[in-house]
Amino acid sequence: MVEARVPALCVLLCLVSYVEPQNTHWKPTWPNYKVPVILPQSTFDLDKAHFDAIPRLDVASACGPECHKHSPMPTFDELKEYMSYETLYSNGSRTMTEVGIYVLGNRAESERSGGKSRRKRQIYGSDSRFSIFGKDFLLNYPFSTSVKLSTGCTGTLVAEKHVLTAAHCIHDGKSYVKGAQKLRVGFLKPKYKDGGKGLNQTNSRIPEKMKFQWIRVKRTHVPKGWIKGNANDIGMDYDYALLELKKPHKRKFMMIGVSPSGRQLPGGRIHFSGYDNDRPGNLVYRFCEIKDETYDLLYQQCDAQPGASGSGVYVRMWKRQKQKWERKIIGIFSGHQWVDKNGVPHDFNVAVRITPLKYAQICFWIKGNYIDCRDG
Repeated sequence: MVEARVPALCVLLCLVSYVEPQNTHWKPTWPNYKVPVILPQSTFDLDKAHFDAIPRLDVASACGPECHKHSPMPTFDELKEYMSYETLYSNGSRTMTEVGIYVLGNRAESERSGGKSRRKRQIYGSDSRFSIFGKDFLLNYPFSTSVKLSTGCTGTLVAEKHVLTAAHCIHDGKSYVKGAQKLRVGFLKPKYKDGGKGLNQTNSRIPEKMKFQWIRVKRTHVPKGWIKGNANDIGMDYDYALLELKKPHKRKFMMIGVSPSGRQLPGGRIHFSGYDNDRPGNLVYRFCEIKDETYDLLYQQCDAQPGASGSGVYVRMWKRQKQKWERKIIGIFSGHQWVDKNGVPHDFNVAVRITPLKYAQICFWIKGNYIDCRDG
């Protein structure tokens, strides 16, 4: 049972509460975050969705660290509105769910807002991306968690029937993109020379190439912060969405986690894999260092091209309680940004961080309860 309701903005203004690991030696260790609770308060029907937006593989707008420093803090009511969410069903119907934010004897977090940018992906210097070849890599963890959306983006498996991706891959802030109603998720599988029929006794089946097997999406969740904020320059902070498949995918998935600060990441680096458009049919892996960060965004110069949007940004760190290494998704790759730093424009590729509040929301979408979403 919820012990205490967040009374006012003053509780949310407290920074993220976590316990610094002790005696970690050389191992980068996952901090023990305590997250708030997000629970549905009311759900009501909306008009049937329109699917007339042009699919785009880039983000709309956002601002950089300097903008965040001068942006006003959202009120408690604004936070509840941003974390409310729209659900789209495969028959075109949709609902809006309003939420409440709670704490269980712990401090909650504050959500920051964002601003402006331009578009277009960048390759910084020599191209440092790696195309992943061979079924032994493509069909095994962690690369097997990367999937392709029928709208052209990338997603990541985060549960038995759920895929995490970027909101702009299915919704432009005003309307759903063309194809979102019949949205499908593609899984790479080997295509054999014999077509899977009959085996030569002297020759084993040899995969000729990889192909996609598609599963339809049952419903999607998009935070209202993206839909509302896209029109007034805060949407970038909420550029994430969760897809629920019509049937289980039967693959190993990657857990989500609260994003540590850049200084806590192993080597200060992040990793992600996606289906970049300039390498059709290839899964492309990359890693790079974090250059800057805000409460909601990670700024880096990982080489990427359109199609990589929605890729799960992950790191591998030591989980002290379980005494083992764990990979977790800590963000969603969104796209290219022009950032004004001290009056000088800099360009970055940007990922949306999974904050404690976002972790609570996404986890609730997956689990359907808050009990299993207490530790990020």
